[in-house]
Amino acid sequence: MSDLKYEILDKVAVLSESGKGWKKEFNVISWNGREPKYDIRDWSPDREKMGKGITLTIDELKELKAALNELDELL
Repeated sequence: MSDLKYEILDKVAVLSESGKGWKKEFNVISWNGREPKYDIRDWSPDREKMGKGITLTIDELKELKAALNELDELL
């Protein structure tokens, strides 16, 4: 399997940090030179390792935002 290449283009937010220093981050990332996507995943302190995550297109992010806005109205 070939190496996975990524470039973090924009660090949007750190959502949480574990006791071991891993951070759950919301970033804009280009994977293997492709169109950038919005990404949520855990990163090790040195960024050498990453956890499983989720990537979203701008349209998917808009749908998620709308769903979260509706959820907010219920709380």
